[in-house]
Amino acid sequence: MTDAMEPKFDDVIHAPIRLRICGMLEAYGTLRFDALRDTLDVSDATCSKHLKTLADHGYVTLTKKAGGGKGYKVTWVRLTDDGLRAFQGHVAALKRIIAGE
Repeated sequence: MTDAMEPKFDDVIHAPIRLRICGMLEAYGTLRFDALRDTLDVSDATCSKHLKTLADHGYVTLTKKAGGGKGYKVTWVRLTDDGLRAFQGHVAALKRIIAGE
């Protein structure tokens, strides 16, 4: 639960696209790359760039699995435990800011 998390502002998560990615992953668990890209209404390159940043910080895992048709692999994205804690801590910090603390 976000309210129980230690508030900690996270510059990596704070970027708007990455914040939305983390929010979607917290809500839905594992999502396909194309679902994230389409929901965010960004290009493949933009989505990939933000996912790479999150992955480089250990906040998400990217897993390629068969199932895209015609031999294509589908990339699945999920928050790691560290990513979930960082996201919830960031949300807690934002709530403090909003409350004027």
